[in-house]
Amino acid sequence: MLRFGKTLQALLVLGGALGAVGVTGVAHAFCGFYVSGADASLYANATMVVMMRDGNHTVLSMQNNYQGPPEDFAMVVPVPVVLQEDNVQTLPREIFDRVDSLAAPRLVEYWETDPCQPPAPPMGIRMRAMPMAAMAEGASGAGDLGVTVEAEFSVAEYDIVILSARDSDGLDTWLRQQHYNIPEGAEPVLRPYVEAGTKFFVAKVDAERVTFVDGRAVLSPLRFDYDAAEFSLPVRLGLLNSGGQQDLLVHILARGQRYEVANYENATIPTNLVVKDETRWGFGEFYDLIFRRTVAHNPRSVVTEYSWDASSCDPCPVPALDAQEITTLGADVLQGQAYGFVLTRLHYRYGPDGLGEDLVFRAAPPIVGGRGTPNADGAFAEEGAEAGSYNNFQGRYGILHPWEGEISCAEPLRGRWGGPPGQPMPVWGAPNPLLRGEGAGEAVGAPERPAGLAAVSSIGMLVAEDIPAIGVVAGRSEAVHTNDPGPAGGAPPAAAVLPGSGSGSGGGRDAPPAARSDGGCASCAVSGPGGGATAFLAFALLALSLGWRRFRR
Repeated sequence: MLRFGKTLQALLVLGGALGAVGVTGVAHAFCGFYVSGADASLYANATMVVMMRDGNHTVLSMQNNYQGPPEDFAMVVPVPVVLQEDNVQTLPREIFDRVDSLAAPRLVEYWETDPCQPPAPPMGIRMRAMPMAAMAEGASGAGDLGVTVEAEFSVAEYDIVILSARDSDGLDTWLRQQHYNIPEGAEPVLRPYVEAGTKFFVAKVDAERVTFVDGRAVLSPLRFDYDAAEFSLPVRLGLLNSGGQQDLLVHILARGQRYEVANYENATIPTNLVVKDETRWGFGEFYDLIFRRTVAHNPRSVVTEYSWDASSCDPCPVPALDAQEITTLGADVLQGQAYGFVLTRLHYRYGPDGLGEDLVFRAAPPIVGGRGTPNADGAFAEEGAEAGSYNNFQGRYGILHPWEGEISCAEPLRGRWGGPPGQPMPVWGAPNPLLRGEGAGEAVGAPERPAGLAAVSSIGMLVAEDIPAIGVVAGRSEAVHTNDPGPAGGAPPAAAVLPGSGSGSGGGRDAPPAARSDGGCASCAVSGPGGGATAFLAFALLALSLGWRRFRR
């Protein structure tokens, strides 16, 4: 009996125009201690893509987190041109986790400094890494089925063929004749690609060339590059493998340039929200509710979660990408040096009917948000995306620890925030000290998760102030929104009141108002929506993960 790959993470990396390396200096503001990052493990069915593009050139990298016999694996990816062996190579697996961790939403943590401690002397000049300038943007063998093998070659453990087809029925038949067990209903999905003259990258695995770890086949990530006037992501084939809600995480790298979608709605995630301390134990669940609420208020939208210079970060859940990593992801086939790239993360959740067309991308102006230290009232500024001269936007949520020690001076200075008591202020942009500790995604020295702690089911019960953009009132559980897409991997929820929400809806106006905020600089301590969840990633949207029966002569 055939077994299919349970997951296929496709990471496409897009590189754009060159900017110069910015200068970093010692920061007067606290840059934060990392708790954990909202990486793809949050999502039960997630496809991660990273694309690199410069002019009309695109580099596409895919990590196949396939589980099953290697002889059963194959995938089909629509490509605009015939690829040659020089266009295809394998990559180290670790590079994809680096990109995901760097761009994932994060939970940060601040401690109020001793109100009787003299203020630090003012800094002369503070500088942050930022781009100096933004730049614009074979042989036949298929009989009368109309399928042509345009190229055929091997890379590492993969045997690859590049196909063209005159007829989608013929292509469907040819794949089945060659013992690719493609899903039912593939022909109508293949048809628009065939009619557009699209080629097909088809890869299967030679089991004798596969690396095994603990008895499990570990497939090498693939990278290929090509030229195409339109910058788009072919996702419709992935719907054949979709069994419920799916998450598409697109990471785009471009020199000095942010990207957004051109043929769907765009939204940005609410950011810089002050949250209760217990959020650390269910940050994955909390962030998922924030994301779902954002989508509910912005139907059919692709949500921007991150846009920042890839060579810097604040706070840094992992070190920023270096020139060698950016080169590995495709800068080696682009002109110019591997510097000045902006990393943008786009997130789309959809059901079987949610992807009527492939994603098309366009250049977008810079935005800022999710930066700064709390002000004297214990609140952040930049709670949403704002226009900026360079890209500094991230999904960030903060736990604040007011000073609880003795206040012995006559004129205490309240509302100054920094690192944990007794620890020095970190250097601007330096890797977070907590990354040196053990434990995946938890702060060093953090107490164990309380036994029997219930899952997070409300945003309002964990935030310090209202979030008007998504209809959340602080101190009140919100009702399920009519347009709520539901959790990844599941069906959209019924429009019912969440446990403990009472009779009011998320858009109610009779709850007590919470303190408003202004203020900030770029700093924090962090946790991402991992929530400790262990989950399989979804079948890729870019690729059709197929069970391949070994051909028996």
